[in-house]
Amino acid sequence: MIGIGEAFSPRYAQARQKFLQACVSAGLAVEPHAHPGKGQDGEELSMDVALDGAANAERLLIVSSACHGVEGHCGSGVQVFALHDAEWREKARAQGVAVLYVHALNPHGFSFGRRVTHEGVDLNRNFVDFSKPLPANDAYAKLHPLLVPEAWPPTPENQAALEKWIGKHGAAAFQAAVSGGQYQFDDGLFFGGKAETWGNKTLRSVLRRHAGGARRLGWIDLHTGLGPNGIGERIFAGKDDKAAYARANDWWGTPAAPVTSTYDGSSTSAQLRGLMCEAVYQECPAAEYTGIALEYGTLPLLDVMNALRADHWLHKHPEAPADLADGIRARMREAFYTDTDAWRGQVVSQARQAMFQAVDGLEA
Repeated sequence: MIGIGEAFSPRYAQARQKFLQACVSAGLAVEPHAHPGKGQDGEELSMDVALDGAANAERLLIVSSACHGVEGHCGSGVQVFALHDAEWREKARAQGVAVLYVHALNPHGFSFGRRVTHEGVDLNRNFVDFSKPLPANDAYAKLHPLLVPEAWPPTPENQAALEKWIGKHGAAAFQAAVSGGQYQFDDGLFFGGKAETWGNKTLRSVLRRHAGGARRLGWIDLHTGLGPNGIGERIFAGKDDKAAYARANDWWGTPAAPVTSTYDGSSTSAQLRGLMCEAVYQECPAAEYTGIALEYGTLPLLDVMNALRADHWLHKHPEAPADLADGIRARMREAFYTDTDAWRGQVVSQARQAMFQAVDGLEA
């Protein structure tokens, strides 16, 4: 075993080394997918993949991290702990379930402390059909000049205008407009892109290679930034399919804490476009798929939104004073990673429970 605190890392390069070392200790081969760029400190970037179990397993659980870069502090810690967890590994093996760890879906964002990819894209809004007209988000278009203003911190006038919009339309409408995904403003928040990103293409190849033959497929994708601090909301990640949602609730839900859904409004997340799980239906069409995003709370929603706004402003203004830039980067990390032992303990215990439940669900 490894201590919970030891499994987590303050920087991407350290997180990657811990993941690679954990794979070596577990006797697993690592399949690196080199990113075309370099990290913040010039380090190599990679989406690293390790399979624990039979290559031709009909039952497969995917555990993935850092879809949204900076959220990888959390997800990587869960993966590293799991690879050192003999009881967990024996549980999956005994029930004939192979586990595919996908470490750092977005290594650029993880290294640079950003939510977006090197293309400036939200990877979890990028899985749309780019051969067709892209989804419109008229509400975001009206908000964009306010969300990424010319000056930071925002002027009182900017803040008043945003508060007026929220007062008129409501906080839920604001969250939906901003976070649902937009395809018009490449310097804006939750930008879904104009084409498939490197992460999109690479993940698809991983799914084809390791999950294309699975008969039953589960996926736990680890996220942070929504909900009460330290609470892991289990958000249904799939098409609007009642049978799949019922199956997810059978695996992971309880009467007191059912799996939530963006389709019925029970989730803290708004309904989103271009979700990563779309790739499963296209690359693994023979599999019965059941998935969740395990979303851990950090700061209040508007604080998280303001951290993202500042991050996008800073990307447009690299000439910003060092103290302002450092403060923005620190706030981004706080928005997606609560650096306390208590929070890390909550993260691991809830993820571990969800992983055990997934194995039981896949065996049933």
